[in-house]
Amino acid sequence: MKDKLIIFDTTLRDGEQSPGASMTRDEKVRIARALERLKVDVIEAGFPAASAGDFEAVQAVAEAVKDSTVCGLARALDRDIDRAGEALKHAKSSRIHTFIATSPIHMQMKLKMSPEQVIEHAVKAVKRARQYTDNVEFSPEDAGRSEEDFLCRILEAVIDAGATTLNIPDTVGYSIPADFGAMIASLRTRIPNADKAVFSVHCHNDLGLAVANSLSAVMNGARQVECTINGLGERAGNAALEEIVMAIKTRHDVFTCDTRLDTREIVTCSKLISSITGFPVQPNKAIVGANAFAHESGIHQDGVLKHRETYEIMRAEDVGWSENRMVLGKHSGRNAFKSRMTELGFEFHSESELNDAFYRFKQLADKKHEIFDEDLQALITEVNTDSEEEHFKLIALKVCSETGETPSATVTVKVGEQEFSADSEGSGAVDAGLKAIDSIVKSGASLELYSVNSLTNGTDAQGEVTVRLEKGGRVVNGLGADTDIVIASAKAYINALNKLENKGVKQHPQV
Repeated sequence: MKDKLIIFDTTLRDGEQSPGASMTRDEKVRIARALERLKVDVIEAGFPAASAGDFEAVQAVAEAVKDSTVCGLARALDRDIDRAGEALKHAKSSRIHTFIATSPIHMQMKLKMSPEQVIEHAVKAVKRARQYTDNVEFSPEDAGRSEEDFLCRILEAVIDAGATTLNIPDTVGYSIPADFGAMIASLRTRIPNADKAVFSVHCHNDLGLAVANSLSAVMNGARQVECTINGLGERAGNAALEEIVMAIKTRHDVFTCDTRLDTREIVTCSKLISSITGFPVQPNKAIVGANAFAHESGIHQDGVLKHRETYEIMRAEDVGWSENRMVLGKHSGRNAFKSRMTELGFEFHSESELNDAFYRFKQLADKKHEIFDEDLQALITEVNTDSEEEHFKLIALKVCSETGETPSATVTVKVGEQEFSADSEGSGAVDAGLKAIDSIVKSGASLELYSVNSLTNGTDAQGEVTVRLEKGGRVVNGLGADTDIVIASAKAYINALNKLENKGVKQHPQV
């Protein structure tokens, strides 16, 4: 019998800390349901004390999810822990994850506490969390740069206080696999009561070693890995869930543990999160990239045709690439549409909501012959965007692009209750369109990123555009999709402008 490796997904919490990757409550619930179908063991839904929106999102996920444990993050503060306990009270299975920094630089420069004070706060936090749930996780923040003797002291104390999971984070991505694995093995040996808790790891990817560090820890006794879909996360991201899970599954000759995940749901989760956050997956990304199972070399193609295992160590079907999917078209009915949307994790709350989405589906079906899952996910993202309060709304767009002539655009934008029109020229049709919009809204924002991604194959494919804007230190992502890339660009730009207009900025105190 192999040990069970617990998969702790923090896409909704740490993944959301990527600049511009904020998710609405409904989007978090959709992702949580997809993670539940993936059979993730623990879903870290957010940081309830960070904002009212985060509290409501954790509460909604806790009520929606039944087959996974729902976790809330809390600093080692009474208010944070009480807020997490309140948000999780309706969860079928809950966990509170509390943390405090333990490295000398963090204790001295950030916390301004002595080591003894840090231990006292940690123990108090765990005991308070136990009033809400018997499933309590503790993390010594910046463990990778902490003194091992001090880690042993604080971890022994929190186990005695009731912590059931000890998470060792490489907060700044500083660790090297051999050293990180050795540290996990040493802690498990040196802490007298180590057998009373599960050891976990949470690795960041600043040096591109998050997955390697996590797997090294697993080989040295860690039995929980904290990770995110697509490796999403602040700075260079976190350990990628899909890479961790498939490494364990593929190299069962090396690892003495296994996960319970239904790996056939990996690609669906990856595409859903990419669509919602506006962070496209690079084509050569392991497991979930479009080229992950593609073979260009003639030698490779010949080998695969003769015997798949010559160049493929995994089956594409095992991660959800080649499963038969229902392809919808303009003759598809409401029932088929609703059924597929349910399978993708989206539930309609009213008949009018279904009618609106189905109307948009029919409009899209008139433009392209076949509608794929990626199209449906983009459609629902658009529906959710339009349902939010919009200060700016694109009414009309006309562009002229001719060989030898300067491209121009005419746009009409609704600002509040008034409509305004403007003309502009640009280096291309997209540039002209965005300049015309900005001449109306006068946002003062700088364009940090413009990215185009084809959702499906074919010349009739929808183009998905991601626009990243920065203003006064705020960074937001805008997303737009359309079979016309110029219109998709205008939609994405308007979407980002509306997010900038929204003053309800969520703060993450742990950053």
